[in-house]
Amino acid sequence: MKSQDIILETLLVGPLDVNCYIVGSKKERTAVVIDAGGNEEDILQCLKNHNLTLQYLLNTHAHFDHVGGVKHLQDKTGAKFLIHQDERALVSSLTSQTKSFGMPSFPIPNIDKFLADNDEIAIGVENLRVIHTPGHSPGCVCFLVDDIVFTGDTLFAGSIGRTDLYGGSYEGLITSIIKRLFTLGDQVVVYPGHGPSTTIGEERQHNPFFKH
Repeated sequence: MKSQDIILETLLVGPLDVNCYIVGSKKERTAVVIDAGGNEEDILQCLKNHNLTLQYLLNTHAHFDHVGGVKHLQDKTGAKFLIHQDERALVSSLTSQTKSFGMPSFPIPNIDKFLADNDEIAIGVENLRVIHTPGHSPGCVCFLVDDIVFTGDTLFAGSIGRTDLYGGSYEGLITSIIKRLFTLGDQVVVYPGHGPSTTIGEERQHNPFFKH
């Protein structure tokens, strides 16, 4: 169950329907946005509705559908863009990524700080912890706060992320999920980059990619 201090909103954004998460502090009125893939004005309006000041733009990884709104939000709010250092090549290749998918290009954001495994980011009285989960891409991370984990394209309800793109590794992804996510409590709620939420327990027991 999430902390009573935390505001959590989910917006469906961008051309590939990414789950963008706004995580804010009721007490401090500060917030982070996870995977701002587009629909920047909707994100800004949601922040305004909750009277939240955006501090950080956090990304689970740098595939174009998760990054499309970051630069606009950087420019409008002054929020810092944080991502794992192993995603630098993907950030640099955003224009070629969109071209390969037949999508319009967008401004490339400036990375303000690199995330590392076990880093903690304060959201009011809560701390959001970084979990490095390479596999979908080299610098994929998940974010854990209280009994919630934001998994990006690492783990989905009943599925896992694709591994056929740059830097992907099926073996690495499976290892990341087993060693870094399935070791969390079964009660932890999973908020993925696409699709519905689930729990660690549900995926550990029933996800078809993990045979028992």
